[in-house]
Amino acid sequence: MREIIFDTETTGLDNRIDRVIEIGGIELLNHFPTGRTLHLYVNPGDQKVHPDALAVHGITDDFLKDKPPFSAVVDQILEFFGDGRWIAHNATFDMGFINAELARLGLPPILPERVTDTLSLARRKNPMGPNSLDALCRRYGIDNSHRTKHGALLDSELLAEVYIEMIGGRQAALGLGMAQSNGAASNDGDSADILIEIIERPRLLTSRLSQVEAEAHDALIAKLGTKGIWSKYDRPN
Repeated sequence: MREIIFDTETTGLDNRIDRVIEIGGIELLNHFPTGRTLHLYVNPGDQKVHPDALAVHGITDDFLKDKPPFSAVVDQILEFFGDGRWIAHNATFDMGFINAELARLGLPPILPERVTDTLSLARRKNPMGPNSLDALCRRYGIDNSHRTKHGALLDSELLAEVYIEMIGGRQAALGLGMAQSNGAASNDGDSADILIEIIERPRLLTSRLSQVEAEAHDALIAKLGTKGIWSKYDRPN
């Protein structure tokens, strides 16, 4: 299963007039990061960055002057996402902007069934909240101390770690690591057998039963008769 954890930064909050100015994405394959990433800045044309948005992400109009318009990078974005699942925190916001940009170019929208909202997932798992990205990083012990401003790629990287924690991905990774360490991973990478080596003790442990306890145990076994399962096992001396 292929998933893309992504985030956008925009000129403001209204996707009818505001524009996408940054997009970052992290590719996951079967819930594991592949190392493939996407990171683009986008020129919003005549739309200026709102001061409130600037305070959040720090991306200035001057910085965006020489960046390509969305129309020049849309093919690169759609190729990177491919048939993968779109995963974002508060995905309604991000997908609203992505689909607005696609509509301006006469392209079909990304359908809701291809989208996962990690904010909704977090609210189901942690109904008492808070469930902001920073709060989830604290909850799952993910270091976000280097996050002084919002950034699409950095937020995608943090969200990928949070998402993997929320779906139990680290436990899955541990299991895969155990299988590979035993050299039993299958050639196609789809499944693996875990080899367990049983090591016999060089000598049996000394019984900790007292003589009285041992005799009481033997008497109980005798009462069970020959059909008792314990009669089939010898008690170590």
